[in-house]
Amino acid sequence: MSQLPAKRFPLALSEVIDRSGKRAASPARTGTSGSHRKAGATTAAAHAKAGAGKQTVLKEVPHEALGLTSERIRQRLAQRLGEGGIRDSRVLAAIGHVPRHRFVDAALANQAYEDAALPIGHAQTISKPSVVARMIELLLASGRPLDKVLEIGTGCGYQAAVLSQVAREVYSIERIRPLHERAKANLRPLRVPNIRLHYGDGRLGMPLVAPFDGIVVAAAGLEIPQALLEQLDIGARLVAPLGGEQQILTLIERTGAHQWRETRLDRVFFVPLKSGII
Repeated sequence: MSQLPAKRFPLALSEVIDRSGKRAASPARTGTSGSHRKAGATTAAAHAKAGAGKQTVLKEVPHEALGLTSERIRQRLAQRLGEGGIRDSRVLAAIGHVPRHRFVDAALANQAYEDAALPIGHAQTISKPSVVARMIELLLASGRPLDKVLEIGTGCGYQAAVLSQVAREVYSIERIRPLHERAKANLRPLRVPNIRLHYGDGRLGMPLVAPFDGIVVAAAGLEIPQALLEQLDIGARLVAPLGGEQQILTLIERTGAHQWRETRLDRVFFVPLKSGII
């Protein structure tokens, strides 16, 4: 495993899940459908100012694609996400800071700042910026510091880079070796100091590093692996899509030693969560 050095820098419906992962009886469900909450427009400049001083500095190398190195194009993306319902200024500042075009194929670079999922090879995609922002915002909404976060499904490394702007340490697992290597190559020129990449089975998590203050799962399963539930710290949150053809973004909060609260949120579409390494 090749790691980047770490560096420190200054809901509606719920139900209880027992240690076995079975869901106990709970109040009737309510939830929100659709991608995002509506919110008033907020300028990207204001978000960037609000998040100033808390970001890991990304050292960007000039890009061949005309105009993609401009900070304004990233800030416009952040502004659109703010208008679409993302409220947390830290998340919007992170989206406006990370150069997404560096994580997609050169032929797709001109689509990098659209709110769209794009193919990255091996039947995988880079998630829509709005979905990345939504998942990270849900982690931050707990109010607890994100000292240590686990990402399941590194892919091309984009979400890990965004997480690095709001968390002290980011651990990310990828089961597909070529994507693990691609993420390393994408992140290396940016010199992100607080991301640690791991090649392995994401369904197993990283028990030797646990507990985590937040876990993000970037692939959909029919259930959350019990290993990941156990690796959440008490009071911490896990955000993951659940389902097969019909998927729901789901928030799980650990409320006790053997209890978790689950909230169903937005309809989403992710690649399947699989076991093993390839």
